[in-house]
Amino acid sequence: MNYVVPLLLVAVLVTGLCKRVNVYDSFVLGARKSFNLSLSVFPYLAAIFIMVNVLHASGADVWITKLLAPPFECIGIPREVVQLVLLRPFSGSGSLAILTDVYNAYGVDSYVGRCASVIMGSSETVFYVASVYFADTKVRKTGWAIPIALLCNFLGAIAACLLCRIM
Repeated sequence: MNYVVPLLLVAVLVTGLCKRVNVYDSFVLGARKSFNLSLSVFPYLAAIFIMVNVLHASGADVWITKLLAPPFECIGIPREVVQLVLLRPFSGSGSLAILTDVYNAYGVDSYVGRCASVIMGSSETVFYVASVYFADTKVRKTGWAIPIALLCNFLGAIAACLLCRIM
């Protein structure tokens, strides 16, 4: 197992040499493009991080969670994972911290812990992914992409809790 990455690197080098591609120049060109992508994505990511921190520092995240917990419970999402469902589309590290808190409070094998695990594994940081993809492609009108992705995350959370309940 320890040889997979070195073998992959050797395979890429050999393939490039066989096709008479200047592997080093291709690598440098790719690194340059990734640097430009990082610069174009940074404002979007900064906005997301600032928004998440402002919500948390102001206590609005707790208030929103308390407000939405009863309707979420009606559709099968436990109160304890509502904050995870709400934060996951914005922040991977923030949602990982919430997941850790759920594990510490309820255990990994509890119903709530299993729900949180499946939600975490089956959802995506929609706004991060959208900012990376759309910044690279210069797309300015995202249309229905983000609302549909958010809906899929939400429906995935409902399905995750339902599956955890019956299993």
